[in-house]
Amino acid sequence: MPPLNPGANHGARFIHHDGMTVYADRLLPDPARGKLPVVMIHGGGHSGACYLLTADNRPGWAYRFADAGYPVWLPDWPGCGRSGDVPFADLTGERVCAALGAVIAEAAAASPNGRVVLMTHSMSGALGWKLVEQNRSLIERVVAVAPGPPGNIQPEANVIEETDDEVVVESFGMTRRLSRDRVYAGGIEFVRHKLIGKSTRFPEDALEMYAGQVAGVPPRLLMERQNIGGSQLKIENLSAFDGLKVLVFTGELDTDHPKDIDSAVVDWLIDAGAQAEFWWLPDRGTTGNGHMLMMEDNSDDLADMIIGWVG
Repeated sequence: MPPLNPGANHGARFIHHDGMTVYADRLLPDPARGKLPVVMIHGGGHSGACYLLTADNRPGWAYRFADAGYPVWLPDWPGCGRSGDVPFADLTGERVCAALGAVIAEAAAASPNGRVVLMTHSMSGALGWKLVEQNRSLIERVVAVAPGPPGNIQPEANVIEETDDEVVVESFGMTRRLSRDRVYAGGIEFVRHKLIGKSTRFPEDALEMYAGQVAGVPPRLLMERQNIGGSQLKIENLSAFDGLKVLVFTGELDTDHPKDIDSAVVDWLIDAGAQAEFWWLPDRGTTGNGHMLMMEDNSDDLADMIIGWVG
């Protein structure tokens, strides 16, 4: 394994907002090169660590970006990873966005032009669209990796059964029983079906190690992601996207993100005035990737593609 980037200072911050504390790793290039900070928001069941290391323990996207001169911020969602505990009843997407918005503000304060590049992945896609609406003046551009759609266009979940204690939903060929007061931990079945799927790029010999570090997802956040009862975050002020540069970046073998699903997000962005591009990886000569793009065997190449777009 190569050494983790000796040219980047690896530190951390605690950022407190609205009664919640967020832990954020920071990789600061040494010497500084005057590039915009990149705030990388993890998806469900993960933490900022998913950008630090690949599934087979190679340096991850965060180091690749730091090597290219970008300061990198890696917050853990409130109530997840190393951020402080938040009661499940209070842990909604709106509150998570409020806390992550404070991280964006702190990163932007150290930026050459007072703005950041925002990166989201998977479940944090919907958080990212809301963060744009709430923090547009601080965001230069957005990279959305296999992003969840906004509630504006996401269909409501197919609810099979519902009680006071749990909800059973079906989506993309998988039935999930979601408790209202416990985290959802799908185990190896969830990892294989959702996170890896039919990917030919995921290092199979690292599967058990990777599955062992996938964490549970807080219940209200997962119910929002499923859009149960129309609960997914919606954008009220579409003008926030006017002129915003957005890259939607998706692999061909992602179970929950077939081409038509993510292209619909791009169409919505364009209708809202964004300068949005859809990079469906097979169209760019890159095949075999699934959902956890930053974990797969061509992760460095994918990072370099994104870095080239960020400029």
